[in-house]
Amino acid sequence: MASSDSDPHKGARVYTWGRSLDQANSAMILLHGRNATAPGILELAKSLHHPDFAYLAPQAAGNTWYPYSFLSPIEENEPWLSSALSVVRGVVSQTEAAGITPERIVLAGFSQGACLVSEFAARNVRRYGGLLVFSGGVIG
Repeated sequence: MASSDSDPHKGARVYTWGRSLDQANSAMILLHGRNATAPGILELAKSLHHPDFAYLAPQAAGNTWYPYSFLSPIEENEPWLSSALSVVRGVVSQTEAAGITPERIVLAGFSQGACLVSEFAARNVRRYGGLLVFSGGVIG
């Protein structure tokens, strides 16, 4: 993964499971928690499996999306937070480019990943297929 101080998640690898985007009619984007991994959160996809879904899980730099608590002032988690939100935006855009509409995209996360998907949904208000927030909340 190529990263920099101003964009630590740039070039984040996206792990996949299930159908490929070009064969799926729905997608779930899963975000792992602090000190966890994208392959680890994809284990959850196996429990939530639906045969028509593509499951996508980006990997955070250093296994963390942002350095401090989600209750810390937002500026303390920069530039990590903006970089992480950009990764989520990129995966959503990639999914939409494959023909999957927002109404068929489920955003899911655990812990720090739950906070990140909550923040993304709050900043990018649309009708998504779902929002799964396991132990998290909107940042700040």
